[in-house]
Amino acid sequence: MFRLDSSPTSGTLYAHTVAMDNLSLWTLHPSAAPPQVVAALADTASLRLPPQVEAAVWKADSLGTPVTDVIKTGWAELDAELPGGGWPCRSITEVLQPQPSVVEWRLLGPALRTIVAAGQTIAVVGPPKRPHLPGLRHAGLDDHQFVWVRAETPAERLWATEQLIKSNACGALLAWLPQARPEQLRRLQACATGCDGPVMLFRPDAARHEASAAPLRVVAGFGLDWELELNILKRKGPKHEGLLCLPSIPGGLESVLTPRLRAPSQLIANRERADVLGSATPRQAVRRRVHA
Repeated sequence: MFRLDSSPTSGTLYAHTVAMDNLSLWTLHPSAAPPQVVAALADTASLRLPPQVEAAVWKADSLGTPVTDVIKTGWAELDAELPGGGWPCRSITEVLQPQPSVVEWRLLGPALRTIVAAGQTIAVVGPPKRPHLPGLRHAGLDDHQFVWVRAETPAERLWATEQLIKSNACGALLAWLPQARPEQLRRLQACATGCDGPVMLFRPDAARHEASAAPLRVVAGFGLDWELELNILKRKGPKHEGLLCLPSIPGGLESVLTPRLRAPSQLIANRERADVLGSATPRQAVRRRVHA
């Protein structure tokens, strides 16, 4: 509850806390309100916030509109759940996963292809495994626009990541920082506001219980049918419920997998159903013929 007062010297309006009875009196009897309040309320109707400020104001029950640009993820269902409809730029994004080097390239591949097609460079800091260049080429990532920074210790990975963010020399930055502390993430987030591209940080799933300055946090895993399973842990907007299942077959396998192998869960379900009904599997049938 506020009362608007006029300064006797400059005429500037100041907000002060007032008692509930005064506010109720003004509501029931507008004529009882001081002239300064009536004039101030009339002026606010014509006020307009700057576009950047207006874009930063959001309601908690709706997705926020980012002030910066975004990069499309390549999945319409994922874009619909992210503020702005894609991976945010000028900000860090955390991808939490139970096992490293399993889903990163499949998850970010479509967005990275867009960045490479624009002639920009992808920088990678401290990946747990050596990047497989033939696989990257198959995913549409040119190795001439790919920079691999070998950093062994946590301090080296953190230093290299911060320097690349500050230099703003790459179209996207991917860094594996499993041991980053909350204060270090806050520093990286502050630096990322001057970086034009997305900054993706890969951390273990256990880090979901730690505080983080990242505006966007995603838990990524995989299912039986080659799909990616995503849970948006933190975003600018309402809490995300459930899992997002994104169809994603690893590069090089899509052309050789048979229709049956594209859905391994159905094969497992058929085998379990056969065991329950007591019917013999093909292997058991062969064994019976051999014994006979």
